[in-house]
Amino acid sequence: MDIRYSANPNDVKRYTTEELRREFHITGLYRPDTVQAVYSHVDRMVTLGVMPVNETVPIDKGIDVWANFGTRFFLERREAGLFNLGGAGVVACEGTEYKMGYKDCLYIAMGTKQVTFKSEDSSNPARFYVVSAPAHRAYETRLITLEEAAKKPLGSAESSNKRVINQFIHPDVLPTCQLSMGMTCLEPGSVWNTMPCHTHERRMEIYTYFEIPEDNVVFHLMGQGDETRHIVMQNFDAAISPSWSIHAGCGTSNYTFIWAMGGENQAFDDMDVIPTTDLK
Repeated sequence: MDIRYSANPNDVKRYTTEELRREFHITGLYRPDTVQAVYSHVDRMVTLGVMPVNETVPIDKGIDVWANFGTRFFLERREAGLFNLGGAGVVACEGTEYKMGYKDCLYIAMGTKQVTFKSEDSSNPARFYVVSAPAHRAYETRLITLEEAAKKPLGSAESSNKRVINQFIHPDVLPTCQLSMGMTCLEPGSVWNTMPCHTHERRMEIYTYFEIPEDNVVFHLMGQGDETRHIVMQNFDAAISPSWSIHAGCGTSNYTFIWAMGGENQAFDDMDVIPTTDLK
């Protein structure tokens, strides 16, 4: 498991590109029949990438659960949310199977001992993007399709940010302890996300970008509003965003991204907006 410690914003001002990427950039999440895991001490969030090809892969494959969490199993004191970003797959939770197509989402309740992943077709494997947060009680494991997500259209073609925010793991859809997850889809011709940008001192966030066309990238903006930085993102890369940091992006084409949040509350609109003209 890759461990990332919390970074002081005053220190980040002096980071090189390499240091910035080492602290906040996540890549290489999908490797055949493995679990790639990144543990962030920012709100103790864990990001996982699982790509089963020829095997059924347990959620804790290659992870020393006791050493990393001090628990008997991965979700003993955690909840998790995941999206399938690949071919058809199946997630089994305590023997109950959830068939997941492209962009389907699954919330897994705290206390679920056995979680496994498999692909329906090894030539077109599933890619499971998982985020886990500490939890204090068990709710209900539930599959949420794109059609069932709460829709929030935003932006316009004139400002190059026409998009739909799809809220999957969200209080308007189902109860959770602290985890919120959703998917923002930009329309063709739109490249900006989350502008005007904002911070939320009460929550951290993790972005993962996908559907980036070949030979294109997304510039993920981070840092304090008066000390912005950027990380160049490739397809399926993710970025850790501490509570003090903005989190926005601009692509060389349209793209899709998944956001995951955890922290003090689940109020989606609890944010501190920074006027675009105040950015530096």
